[in-house]
Amino acid sequence: MSILINRETRVVTQGITGKTGAFHTKNCLDYAAGRECFVAGVTPGKGGESVYDVPVFNTVAEARDATGANASVIYVPPPFAAGAIDEAVDAGMEVVVCITEGVPVRDMVRTRERMRGRGTVLVGPNCPGVITPGEIKIGIMPGYIHRPGPIGVVSRSGTLTYEVVAQLSELGLGQSTCVGTGGDPVNGVKHLDVVCMFNDDPATEGVVLCGEIGGSDEEDCARWIAENMKKPVVGFIAGLTAPPGKRMGHAGAIISGGKGTAEEKIAVLEECGVKVARNPADIGKLMKATLG
Repeated sequence: MSILINRETRVVTQGITGKTGAFHTKNCLDYAAGRECFVAGVTPGKGGESVYDVPVFNTVAEARDATGANASVIYVPPPFAAGAIDEAVDAGMEVVVCITEGVPVRDMVRTRERMRGRGTVLVGPNCPGVITPGEIKIGIMPGYIHRPGPIGVVSRSGTLTYEVVAQLSELGLGQSTCVGTGGDPVNGVKHLDVVCMFNDDPATEGVVLCGEIGGSDEEDCARWIAENMKKPVVGFIAGLTAPPGKRMGHAGAIISGGKGTAEEKIAVLEECGVKVARNPADIGKLMKATLG
């Protein structure tokens, strides 16, 4: 099993006729069951065209009706990305993955409020996507480093996700699903949401949780883990040396009022039973040792 996506997922690419959308859709088509999974593209005014033999529609609703699509990935420019999320939610997509970076915060606040109670799971924006190794990838991650297996991975950072996955695969620890939640201050699923899914997934035996400075997502997740988690969790917090008030790459990685520091997050994680690596090079080894 897996979480969020599998080879039965049917995907529509919003923005497929753009350079970025076309490039990454091609990579997803070429990965595992991608040719079965990616069934449609959407670009307003380009309906009737095709990209790599994927039919293009004017709206997500049209693509859904014609192909049975139940998931969407978005490569739409920032000023229009929130509107693309709204369209996918209105069309009843079960999972929406927004890769776009730089979506205006005000737009995302409005979109998140509009999504309440709609049942759609939003991953991102500003994320690498989701992959269930050996089955399907939705996003921009390098598929070749992933291997099917029992370790769930959740991370704000795309590049850190790739580093963790490469370590796990080299140690013979494949992954059930890897989720990049994105680094923006207003986004969809949080660490806690994803860890809950992994806890319920029989194919996942352990979880790697990678966080960053800023916010309280990791602390909230750690407290839930202490009370509910049935599987071992290994953590890492990026930005250990970041000075207060400084951004470390992601828009959401901002320390405010002395809260959200790496030291604070590590302390809470360890108090809640999560084994935390201090060096990113040690994450895979720590996961293997924790599994015993």
